[in-house]
Amino acid sequence: MDELHHECGVAALYYLPQHGEKSSVWTGAPDQVSRLMPRMLLDLQNRGQLAAGMSTYNPDRDKLIDTYKDTGTVIEAFRINEPSKYASIMEDFAGRAAIGHTRYATCGGQTRAYAQPFERRHGCKWKWFAFAFNGQLTNFADLRNQLLQNHDYHLTRDNDTEVIMHYLAHEMRADDRPDLVEVFSRLGAKFDGAYNLTFLNAMGDMVVLRDPVGIRPLVYAQDGPLFGAASESVALQNLGFKRTSIKSLAPGELILIQNGELSVHRFAESKRTAHCFFEWIYFANVASTLDDRSVYLSRSRLGQELAKQELALGRVPLDPSETVVVPVPDTGKAAADAMAFALGIPSVEGLIRNRYIGRTFIEGGNRADKVKLKFTPLPEVLQGKKVLLVEDSIVRSTTLQSLLRHLREQGGVAEVHVRVACPPILTPCFYGIDMSTVKELFAPKFMSTKVPTVAEQDAMAKALGADSLFYLPVDAVARCIDLPTDRLCRACLTGDYPTAAGEQMYQLSLRNHATGGDSGRTYERPPEPLMCSVTDAGRT
Repeated sequence: MDELHHECGVAALYYLPQHGEKSSVWTGAPDQVSRLMPRMLLDLQNRGQLAAGMSTYNPDRDKLIDTYKDTGTVIEAFRINEPSKYASIMEDFAGRAAIGHTRYATCGGQTRAYAQPFERRHGCKWKWFAFAFNGQLTNFADLRNQLLQNHDYHLTRDNDTEVIMHYLAHEMRADDRPDLVEVFSRLGAKFDGAYNLTFLNAMGDMVVLRDPVGIRPLVYAQDGPLFGAASESVALQNLGFKRTSIKSLAPGELILIQNGELSVHRFAESKRTAHCFFEWIYFANVASTLDDRSVYLSRSRLGQELAKQELALGRVPLDPSETVVVPVPDTGKAAADAMAFALGIPSVEGLIRNRYIGRTFIEGGNRADKVKLKFTPLPEVLQGKKVLLVEDSIVRSTTLQSLLRHLREQGGVAEVHVRVACPPILTPCFYGIDMSTVKELFAPKFMSTKVPTVAEQDAMAKALGADSLFYLPVDAVARCIDLPTDRLCRACLTGDYPTAAGEQMYQLSLRNHATGGDSGRTYERPPEPLMCSVTDAGRT
């Protein structure tokens, strides 16, 4: 629905020729393995469309580490539609190891200067490194202020990626080559929030790391001498890694490649895992498997839960001749199909998404015009129908309101009933999803507790322009993902944040909302002593 944006996607590749085996994934020269990186990043495009880039390692060139990055989609950034330019980029930046990144900004600007990976050059090879980052440091403001106050640093970008770069550089300052496991152990003690990292230095050392809470997904695999890692399994599977070889990196663990050998180490204690439930419901590619749970099957179960709820409610006649299920493309489709099958009514593609509109073309303008550019209702299947419109989530609601008007005006629907395959979003996220204030959220304006009443959902439906609206209950999330609640981050549903700084940011956002000061992103504000208490739910 273009209302919710994710932080980023990361990827890594390394060819280890001393293993001596052949790889079925890559049969070319070892120092050309970086050519696979754009292909991987295309499969992570759903995680960020503002910029893309890669850093490569090649011991046979003067620039041992070299970085290419630009704004735009992967196709735009790497000039894939311009064969000669793309070939030149691949040749100039060829390497036996590479890290890559696709970016969406939850903080910082949208220029090339903020594109990743970030590279820090130095005459000493172990102090020369590049890294890419997926997530959000909730204690970013504290870390930034410590740098500025205690170390005489100057920051040229106002984001947590540059802060991480300076903390990494500080850890590399010794005259002796540092133990990278110890380096990241010390950083892990300082960082709070979601942070998956890929790191590559001019010694040829690589680190792939997942934060101790495991908020964002990270998977890896090895095929003979070829190692790969990515934010989602689909990026590895589509390269040719066998599905059975793809594993999730455990929270608090890192993979170290050094002197041609790969090893797995624990760098931080994992007191609590809290995988972001939104990865399964919304963000991840439907073909991915995260922490051994299929995204597609999870979304299908959400649809089955919606069907059970629909039968219990009995608000809409389930006559196949007059009622249809319509998904909001594309993330609502698996849930919609499963819901329709369980109810015995048709699931139809009543909304056709225009997949060929570029990101830049739809920027600016009003919300209604953007909806008309992105979605075309089909009156052939909608005219005069009662529509159960399946949406994956409602965050700010503005796009959905425009879409509902579009369905009535152009689709000719008789009724439109919104069914949300997610509970109400009540509190902000400080772990890499672009919703950091209470003010911007739709549901809290209507709810007095964490569980919406029928009357409150009817009021929301009226505000949206729908004939009715129902959310899934909170307890359905864990059932559908098939993970226990204590292994999921559901902070935006419950207000239970898995890290201390996340809880602090929530209280700050409540205070800002109460005083009318929540116009900016909460985690970009300077930390102050907080006196607010956490309320039950929406109204603050």
